[in-house]
Amino acid sequence: MVSSALRLSPPVRRVLFIILPLMYLAGLVGLNVSVLLPFFQPLIPFNLLASLGILLLFHDDWRPTFGLYCLMAFLTGFFVEVIGVHTGLIFGDYSYGAALGWKIAEVPVVIGVNWLILTYCCGSFVDKISTTKPVKILLAAACMTFLDVFIEPVAIRLDFWQWHLGEIPLQNYVAWYVISAALFAVFYYLPFRKNNPIASLLLLLQFLFFALNNLVNLLD
Repeated sequence: MVSSALRLSPPVRRVLFIILPLMYLAGLVGLNVSVLLPFFQPLIPFNLLASLGILLLFHDDWRPTFGLYCLMAFLTGFFVEVIGVHTGLIFGDYSYGAALGWKIAEVPVVIGVNWLILTYCCGSFVDKISTTKPVKILLAAACMTFLDVFIEPVAIRLDFWQWHLGEIPLQNYVAWYVISAALFAVFYYLPFRKNNPIASLLLLLQFLFFALNNLVNLLD
């Protein structure tokens, strides 16, 4: 087993705990001020990559099973989106815009990063609850689907993706729940430590970022 987080000195850890909220605060401001939007919108994929990088720096159990989970979360997230975009059978009829950056098969590569971040953070947060693994899977999937309720309107407004029929279908949320539950089964049953001190903070920042974006949009 290889430890990464233990190599971070206390001052570095404190700095990263400060940098992460500042990243999301800057994004919240930059994406809601019209004169700043053209400069901040291209930074969205880099924010996701930086968030993942900081999250993984605090992970302290780098056994092969953790690498397997990361690979499965990234590839599952990416390829279900590829199938979804080209068939409409999984989430509904939608397509990706330009805001999430470079695409393969009409799907931004960072969408796999997003699935990895969200499953890791929700999984780590729910793991603190003292209950059985099957219950944790159901709770973590509910947490992630609830977050998507906040994500969807912002994603549409910022050109992450667009729904072809103009409305977010219930099918999308059902698919999020089922697919994330499958990934949480992998997360909880593979043997590696789930306690990451920055995962809950990142999850909170995701909720606040999208909730406040929705609030700003309602007030406009």
